[in-house]
Amino acid sequence: MKIPFGPTYDEMLHPSTIDKDIRKRALKGKSNELDPINLFNITWRNEENIVNKIVLPKELTGVDANIVVLLGKYFPSGSHKVGPAYSTLIEGCVDGDIIPGEHTILGPSTGNFGIGVAYICNLMKYDAIVIMPDNMSKERYDRIKRYGAKLDLTPGTESDVILTLERTFELKKDPKTRSLAQFELLPNYRFHRHVTGNSCIEAVKGIGNGRIACFASAPGSAGTLAAGDQIKVAFPETKVVALEPYECSTLMNGGKGQHRIEGIGDKMCTLIHNVLNTDFIALIKDDDAVRGLKVVHDGVDILMKHGVDKEVAKQMKDLFGVSGIANIIGAIKMAKYLKLGPDDNVVTIATDGFDRYDSVLEDLERRYLETEDFVLDRWFKDVYRKNGVDDIVDYRSASQKEKLFKQKEKDWLKFGYKQAYLDSMRHMDFWNHEYEKVQHYDEQIKKLRTES
Repeated sequence: MKIPFGPTYDEMLHPSTIDKDIRKRALKGKSNELDPINLFNITWRNEENIVNKIVLPKELTGVDANIVVLLGKYFPSGSHKVGPAYSTLIEGCVDGDIIPGEHTILGPSTGNFGIGVAYICNLMKYDAIVIMPDNMSKERYDRIKRYGAKLDLTPGTESDVILTLERTFELKKDPKTRSLAQFELLPNYRFHRHVTGNSCIEAVKGIGNGRIACFASAPGSAGTLAAGDQIKVAFPETKVVALEPYECSTLMNGGKGQHRIEGIGDKMCTLIHNVLNTDFIALIKDDDAVRGLKVVHDGVDILMKHGVDKEVAKQMKDLFGVSGIANIIGAIKMAKYLKLGPDDNVVTIATDGFDRYDSVLEDLERRYLETEDFVLDRWFKDVYRKNGVDDIVDYRSASQKEKLFKQKEKDWLKFGYKQAYLDSMRHMDFWNHEYEKVQHYDEQIKKLRTES
């Protein structure tokens, strides 16, 4: 079987292990994002094999702990979601379930995963259909179409992703389609546990005590939260925190409202969410995330007024999207809640950068009468300094875990999954067994790559 050329999980984690000629070609290929060699740039690391990250200035965060943010904007296509998209596609190829030239790829998404699917399918020469809500940012649709995928839009917004799953369920009945189902397929978990988790561990070396006290991330598919499973192997004391929109607090209390934080809060407990390792759930108000983005992107002078170095303030302008700011707010809240000090590190993720959020800030301008500097100054204080420790719930008890297990059953039994399979996820052996498959897939990718 001819398999598209691409990296192993280990090569995505450690691009320095890629064949030197291929690595050189890949770095040169960054100037042409549609060159298939960019598959070998799917990594958290830069040209010097250092994890792309920023340690946020304490003049911004207002807390003693070090808040370390891994930066997803440097991935091909501009978001780390390209990693799970590639991993799911390549595993399907290895398993013989996805046949080049025969299958059309489905990508259910609210944005970044759909962009990743469109991008990977362009590089690996598959036709793709991205199924997503019809009220997401214009930049998302434009990029998906630019990569050559078709759009199949369902009603609603971020909080209506369940409709995209139902639509995908229908499209999957065509034997010529294969779904890269990020909410339910374990390659998403494997990518983030292996590649993201180990990159987080690497990212804190030389910072504070070199350990991770807290890992906070807002679940969309909950793939990124899998990084916490690997972080806990290295640092068992780590607290893993799932962040939800206040307006759509499904995991915390079954809430299912609309919200503005694209990429998270999808009205479900996803199948690949290992709730065993979710220690806390914290809520972030959606307008805080949007206003916080406005401050960072357009308020360089405001940041400088509060002591942020000018060059750092300018650097941060384009590093984050709305969900990245939500994650940063959540990291600040947890640093306060856990009473962390200057030796402690909180790690979080910026899924993408600002390049797909112009329209979100335009909407903000329409909703507020004024966004002058005096308003941004107030927002800086409200979003970054005054956010307290409210809306945080401890989920370490058996009774709280049971709530999440029941939510997962409610969400997934209707899609044909068996109770016995869901019950197996109540044990860490299930997740460790799935993670161990990384070695198998790496061996098969290398083998089939050599034969192709």
